[in-house]
Amino acid sequence: MKTLLYVPIIHTRADLGSLAKAVAKRGIDAIGAEFWEKHTATVEKFWDVLSDHFAAIDAAGMKVYQDGMPADGELGAKIVEESVKSGSRNYELVAGLLKRGAVLIKTEDFGLVKQEMDRLVALTRSKSFFQKLAAYVKYKWVKDKLLAKRDDFIAKRINETLGAGRTGILFIGAGHNIKKRLSPEIRVIEIKDAGKVKEYQELLPFYHRNKERVAELEQYLAARIT
Repeated sequence: MKTLLYVPIIHTRADLGSLAKAVAKRGIDAIGAEFWEKHTATVEKFWDVLSDHFAAIDAAGMKVYQDGMPADGELGAKIVEESVKSGSRNYELVAGLLKRGAVLIKTEDFGLVKQEMDRLVALTRSKSFFQKLAAYVKYKWVKDKLLAKRDDFIAKRINETLGAGRTGILFIGAGHNIKKRLSPEIRVIEIKDAGKVKEYQELLPFYHRNKERVAELEQYLAARIT
């Protein structure tokens, strides 16, 4: 039996690179500065509990599959190193696993990741209403297709590289749908419930109408993993 530890993630400011400032502005405009700060603190706590959990496991020989990772080997190691320097909690966790003997695997097709990133950059940099509308329509038109292609590629990489009796760790955005594409030989263990992580992110723009549920999800995200 093969085992995959499935870790739905929430990107931090450091993970967003050039998009971070625009994303933060849109977040503050949507839900207010006070709750945006609270959201940022919740995400930090989320990564705290993930880091504590994985610090206690034997990582030797584990395969690491990372959302957005277009390379392995020396180039992959360099990407991890630079991302840690930028302050990424996700890559800091990955770096710790690699130091303890885990192996980084190329997870994504660079061309597909770049297409999605280019659309997002165009959306955030649009200034006039009509520019924003055009960029949004283009992004929505290709988003689901691109995500499906990425998910197919990621699942294929896992199916091909995770050997019998071995364990892998997948760090992946909660909006992805990888599980149904995996080989039936792979037992999936969710470290955090992907549905709840996704629900939290989807409710954020509507926080003022869903305060009670958002508070419940905040507690879940910050809860220790057993």
